[in-house]
Amino acid sequence: MDRERHIKLLKRCIEISNDSRKHGNTPFGSLLTDKNGKILLEQENIEITEHICTGHAETALAAKASKLYDKTFLWECVLYTTAEPCAMCTGAIYWGNIGSVVYAMTESRLLELTGDNSQNPTFNLPASKIIEKGQKDIQIIGPFPEIEELTKLAHDGYWD
Repeated sequence: MDRERHIKLLKRCIEISNDSRKHGNTPFGSLLTDKNGKILLEQENIEITEHICTGHAETALAAKASKLYDKTFLWECVLYTTAEPCAMCTGAIYWGNIGSVVYAMTESRLLELTGDNSQNPTFNLPASKIIEKGQKDIQIIGPFPEIEELTKLAHDGYWD
């Protein structure tokens, strides 16, 4: 897929993360596309409002996708997300058999934004390092520095 399409879909994830924040959750959003870039599902973070410790946008999306689509189909799909998936989310993507991930901002950059905040105790472990220990060749694409400022805007003032 081309970089322009990735950026367009990541911008949609940023809109979803803004909605997540408006709805009382942390500012994260993700979406799932088929191999042609058609959006199949969108997901906000639901951890706070639903009282689900695994309610990160990517984990919730992977769970929803696994109910709707078989693993062969999901291997051809792409999960887009505002921040590099954490260890839990990367595991959900792995077990859900989603074949590609595209993210806007690194987990280490996110840690710089959140600091020592109990709501987001970041692992600071790259998703690619987790995937390379598994048996699946999941493609990890990111970060996209040209939209990092847009991604950061969703977090402005949230972690203070």
